[in-house]
Order: sequence, then structure tokens, then C-alpha cells
Amino acid sequence: MKEKPAWKMNGFLGIAIILLLLGLAVYTFFIEIALPWSIALAAVIVVIVGILGSGFTIVQPNEARVLTFFGRYVGTIVDDGMWLTVPLTSRRCVSLRVRNFNSKMLKVNDVDGNPIEIAAVIVFKVISSAKAVFDVDDYETFVEIQSETALRHVATKYPYDVFEEGGYSLRGNAEEVAAELAHELQERLAVAGVEVLEARLTHLAYATEIASAMLQRQQASAILAARQKIVEGAVGMAQMAIAQLEENQTVDLDEERKVAMINNLLVAIVSDRSAQPVINTGTLY
Repeated sequence: MKEKPAWKMNGFLGIAIILLLLGLAVYTFFIEIALPWSIALAAVIVVIVGILGSGFTIVQPNEARVLTFFGRYVGTIVDDGMWLTVPLTSRRCVSLRVRNFNSKMLKVNDVDGNPIEIAAVIVFKVISSAKAVFDVDDYETFVEIQSETALRHVATKYPYDVFEEGGYSLRGNAEEVAAELAHELQERLAVAGVEVLEARLTHLAYATEIASAMLQRQQASAILAARQKIVEGAVGMAQMAIAQLEENQTVDLDEERKVAMINNLLVAIVSDRSAQPVINTGTLY
């Protein structure tokens, strides 16, 4: 279904035409009453005025009127104002304003199988009133169901969170997830003449039954990642210290003393507590 403009005339001009026809009917009925066809002509004019009067419609700003003439689509009026259009047509109002849809909080499983709670807000507007009226049964219900379906599909493609560099997650890549959700929604809602302006996650959390366990897992993963960074830095610092000592020829270290020095440096850097050096002050004898 393709939207097309309907025939219309300025409403005030239409009122003037109807007043002229009514004046003609009165003149014909009262002035030319002596003529045998005057009453019939006045009656015909009155019927024409009644038919034309059914064609008046008022369109509010950012609204559209979809016209059907005895079951046939004849066009859409999108210009605001009062218009005289095709008489005897049924007119359905479709809002063209930008609207928000807040999805329900859904419980789904992420790509790792962990149950999560997720919700989103969808900003959309109708750009084709003909498709919104004729291609789907109820476009507002269609938007609601397809939004929840797309949100479920996107949520199952990513994990809730990852600690490795370069990985995508629902929590760490909110912008990318929102863009993919908007793209998938646009593909689904194009059939209803709806344009998706924006899609954003409004709620994201682990399900209550695993929230505490996943929090401990996150803490353990964070501690492990931090320890890995500390160990990498400590090894690099030990290597740099030995290299500088050998380059400056400050001391001559054999392999056993190098091992002892590396051990002391790693213990001092990796330990949670500050190192307490032991100072040798000599012996009793």
C-alpha cells in the first residue's frame, strides 16, 4: 500500500459554494415556484448540498486523515486545516507525532544462558499513514509486540558482561547494542509505515535468583584481572631493574642472586601489604 494525496478544497471556499447553492435552491423554490420543475430542482440542489456537506473535515497539526470511499482507498490528507474533500468517505485519524513506547521488563537468557532482566524505550513516528492503517491490523499493538520481540532477540546475542578486552557485552557496549536494536526494529516496523528514531536500554540487570552469585563472579573476575595486570607489571619492573644494574655495572650478580632479587621484587610489588625489609646489623661475635 502506497500513500497518495487525496483531492481536497479549502474548507472556507467550500462553505461559500454551499451557501451559493442554498441561495439558488431558495430562489428556485420561492421565486420560480410557478415553473413545474422548480420544486424538483430545489430538491436536487438540497440533496447536492447535503452530499457536499459530508465532505468537510478538519485536520489537526501533525495528524493525517486516511480516506476510504465505500471500501476503496482514495488518498490521505496531511495538511492541517479545514478541507472539503471527497464526499461520503470514511476518515480515519492517524497521529504523525513522535511517540515513546516503554517496553515491559523482560526476563531473557543472554548468550551464556544467564537469566537477565532487560527493558527499552522506543522513539518512533508514523511516516506512511496508509501502511499503518491497511497493512497491519493495529499498528500500535504491532509496534509493541515487535519491539519486545526484537529486544529479546538482541539480548540473546550478547553476554551480560565480559572482562576480556575486545569482547562485546550488553553492559559494556550499550551504544552498539542500542544501534543494533534500532536497526532490527526498523526492518520489522517498515511494513507498518513506522520510522524508528531511537532505541535505548532503560533497565539491565541479572535476574534476582542469580544476582548475588553473579556479583561474586564479577568481583572474582575483576580481582583476577587486576592481579594479572599487577603480575605483568611486576615482571617487567624486575627485568628492567636487572637490565639497568648490568648495563651500569653497579654490581655483579650471579644467577642465584638474580633469582633472589627477582623473588624479592615480585613479593614486594605483588603483595597486598607493604614490604617490611629485614636489615642485617651484624652478628654477636
